[in-house]
Amino acid sequence: MSEKRVCVSDFEVEARKVLPKAVYDYYSSGAEEQVTLADNVAAFKRWRLIPRVLRDVSSVDLSVSVLGRKLNMPLCVAATAMQRMAHPDGETATARACRAVGTGMMLSSWATSTIEEVTSAMTSSPGVGGVLWLQLYIYKDRALTLSLIRRAEEAGCEAIFVTVDTPYLGRRLEDMRNCFKLPSHLRLANFSTDSLAFSEGDYGSDSGLAVYVGKAIDPALCWDDITWLKKITHLPVIVKGVLTGEDAARAVDYGVDGILVSNHGARQLDGVPATLDVLEEVVEATKGRCDVYLDGGVRRGTDVLKALALGAKAVFIGRPVLWGLACQGEQGVLAVLQLLKDELKLAMALAGCRSLSEVSRSLVRRVEVTSRI
Repeated sequence: MSEKRVCVSDFEVEARKVLPKAVYDYYSSGAEEQVTLADNVAAFKRWRLIPRVLRDVSSVDLSVSVLGRKLNMPLCVAATAMQRMAHPDGETATARACRAVGTGMMLSSWATSTIEEVTSAMTSSPGVGGVLWLQLYIYKDRALTLSLIRRAEEAGCEAIFVTVDTPYLGRRLEDMRNCFKLPSHLRLANFSTDSLAFSEGDYGSDSGLAVYVGKAIDPALCWDDITWLKKITHLPVIVKGVLTGEDAARAVDYGVDGILVSNHGARQLDGVPATLDVLEEVVEATKGRCDVYLDGGVRRGTDVLKALALGAKAVFIGRPVLWGLACQGEQGVLAVLQLLKDELKLAMALAGCRSLSEVSRSLVRRVEVTSRI
């Protein structure tokens, strides 16, 4: 019997034991020397919470409105690819867990379950409610890209999170060493041909995914494509992968409905800032014209609270969900989400915040953390 899991790292320890090495490496690793991977987590240690006391925190409300929908907490599930490598139910299990806890899920374009399967799992399972959004890569084949958007609209997805930081795949050394590719029984389920479904079999001696991205994803992606997206869909368009105030301001000028401050889980360009370190800059640049979200390095409820205090409307988690999925499928994802929800609620109470409206910049203070060598 497994030991009791009381924090996210407990789930990761167990997941590492049960996942094949190449799969664990794919999920866990970052680009090159993984400097940014470590810094995403370390950034939260550079901020201290400044609690208020005697505030009557007998009742704490975590609810929030995200893209017009009320969620039970400001903690959502980020897009993570190929979830059936972690568990046979993959993305459908994650969707059911999100519905059970009442939060939103971003579905990867590179899911190993179809858009329709995941929306069905989200809407037909018991629970208090959940919301599904599509994460979108812009393919060289724009007709194919459009077909994904139309399927998302028809299936009931409520927003498009377009990834803008991946004109090419980052240099992920573990995937290169492992010559990473999908297990033979899986494919990217939303595509019909072997080449687009990442199931051709032979990708040479490189990371198979790097080869796939080079063939399929459009490196010519530019701001005009945001205009194109806004014209062809009625769904809200959120840009995922912004790290500067300059790009944030420009995104708002192009009419985006939200910005996700993200460095792709530190899997693209190594050496970029931790997302938490640039969050305030992005929030200030938007001047309140759209909501700002954050992902990267979130491992505990206090991390969520710090990001909210620095201006994020909601926070997204990726790897912790995969660890829960690997450990126990739907119940594992639900356990991770409930754990972080409980941690956030406690952190808010101990900080003197009875609702998210009481979370403000005054709640956090940056400190210098000296590294031990």
